[in-house]
Amino acid sequence: MSTGDRVRYLYLAYFSKPKRDRILFRAIGSRSTRKILEIGLGSAQRTLRLIDLAARTSGEPVRYAAIDLFEAREAGPGECLSLKEAHCLFKASKAHVQLIPGDPALTLRRSANSLQNMDLVIVNHENPAEWLGEGWFYLPRMLHKGSKVYFDQPTAETPLLVPLAEIETRAAGCRPRRAA
Repeated sequence: MSTGDRVRYLYLAYFSKPKRDRILFRAIGSRSTRKILEIGLGSAQRTLRLIDLAARTSGEPVRYAAIDLFEAREAGPGECLSLKEAHCLFKASKAHVQLIPGDPALTLRRSANSLQNMDLVIVNHENPAEWLGEGWFYLPRMLHKGSKVYFDQPTAETPLLVPLAEIETRAAGCRPRRAA
């Protein structure tokens, strides 16, 4: 990593605003992060910074995937990008971007096998446990031993790192319903 990249990392990890995003930048800087998944799209500015920092620190192309309701989301506080706006915005990042519209529980069921070995997973929602629903069952197959999963709840001071053991426990208790 060049000196300029180190300075950029230090700024993002320790001085960037909002303060709550710093922990995510530190997670990227602590190890090579090439695959990022956001469930519930957060701030577009933060996402662009995450992608840029991951590309600079790993030195390899970054794969970014987002599962979100996009236009189907109810109007509320914060940014609400349409699928087309998000595609145009993230395409400029030069990362391999995959935007998947839909409800997280159903979308995780459909796309878990194509989103494997994610290094960083960020779940953006007020109540992630309920929001993911049956999606918990599919989340472990998307992870590896070194994966980091964060719950970024708007009311929390910082995103919460969720241990992989807890994800396995929740997945075991959430078997999907079978079709009749």
